[in-house]
Formats: sequence, C-alpha cells, structure tokens
Amino acid sequence: MSLFSWLRPVSPILPGELQQRLERLPAVAELGDCSLREQRWVVLDLETTGLNLNKDRLLSIGAVVIEDGAIDFSQQFERTLQCSELKLGPSVLIHGLGPSAIAAGSDPAQALLEFMEFVGDSPVLAFHAPFDQHMLGRALKEHLGYKLQHPFLDVADIAPLLCPQAHFREAGLDEWIDWFKLEVFERHNASADALATAELVLILFSRARQQQIHSPLNLQQRLSQWKRRRQAPSF
Repeated sequence: MSLFSWLRPVSPILPGELQQRLERLPAVAELGDCSLREQRWVVLDLETTGLNLNKDRLLSIGAVVIEDGAIDFSQQFERTLQCSELKLGPSVLIHGLGPSAIAAGSDPAQALLEFMEFVGDSPVLAFHAPFDQHMLGRALKEHLGYKLQHPFLDVADIAPLLCPQAHFREAGLDEWIDWFKLEVFERHNASADALATAELVLILFSRARQQQIHSPLNLQQRLSQWKRRRQAPSF
C-alpha cells in the first residue's frame, strides 16, 4: 500500500437511509441563460469556530431562497450542528451559540444532507462566498463523502461591480447595508445574515438589469471580467 493511500481521507460509512438520500441528490446544473428573476437562488451564511480554512469547524447554516424576484419566506433553512469537545471562544459566543445550543444541535451528516436537499441544483450566493464554499465543502466531504460542485457567486464582488460609485474596495456586509440604507433588525447569526444578504441581492439584481446583465451566466461572465481587470498590474 502506498503512502498516498494512507493520506487519502476515508469516506464515512453512512446509514442506509442517508446513503439512499445522498444518491438521490440532483446533478448540479451550470449557470444558464434564464433570467435572474426566473432562477432559483439559495442565499447562504455559515457560522464557524473561526476563519482558519483548514482547522476551524462549521457550526451553523442559515439560508433563504430568492425566487421569482423575491425572497420566498416559505423556503428557509436553519441548523446548528452538534460539535462534541468544542472549546468555545469569543468568535463562537458572539453568534449566540453557547454550549447548550451546540450540544442540542443536529447530527452533522443529517443536517448537511438536509441542506443539500434544500439547495437542490440551485446556484448559491454568499457574502465572501469563497470562505463559505470552502468550509461547506470540507464539512460535506468529512461527514458525507460528498463533493460540492455547485456554482457560488460572491455578493462581496457583485456589489462593487454593479455600484462602483460607492468607492468601496473591501467593504463588509455592514458597509453595504448602511450604503443602501437597509433596515436590518438582526445580525451575526447565520439565518439573520443570510436574510440581510438576500435583501442586498435583490437591490443588486435590479442594478444588474439596468446594466444589461440579465442572466446568471451573464452575471458570472461580467464578474470574471471585472476580477481580471482588478488583478491586472497597472503600469
């Protein structure tokens, strides 16, 4: 047996019912030419034990759905994941996740599978999406042996692309909420932050249509062009 076979992560052994549900998850669709309004979007926020991509753990998932040009309040997702032997630091407690909430949380494999069933084949929006994509992907691999392949678009990039007049370079969610004068009554838990992000997205999609960006694929292409221009060296 080679050294690399020892290093390769072992796929978890799931109960039969979970394995069957995992196998029924839909194939992931590429971003297409339907309108931004017609596309079902999942807006995601995660709470984690910290910001270390390799060591910190996923604690809770909050998500809402944008469909037919509006937030669909009948489609919401919220789970706290059970995490044994977790040392709670300030970054955990600020989100209101005390020991009792985490101890009473859902089994991670069950919660993550329920979330992927909720997502279906929809693309995902998140503020600082690369972080959420990495942390969710790591947890899915660890607990379900599932490879995350859904398209993720970063609202932290979409906002300055569509609103250059704001002159923000690395603004956080709070800065954009203030800039658009959104009334957000709760922050710093996964569900509340997902809802705040979704409210911001609705404004941005309106701006996108004004700028002749009409489809998810078109938005992805414009984002890629914008990021290449930002990264290009200036002489």
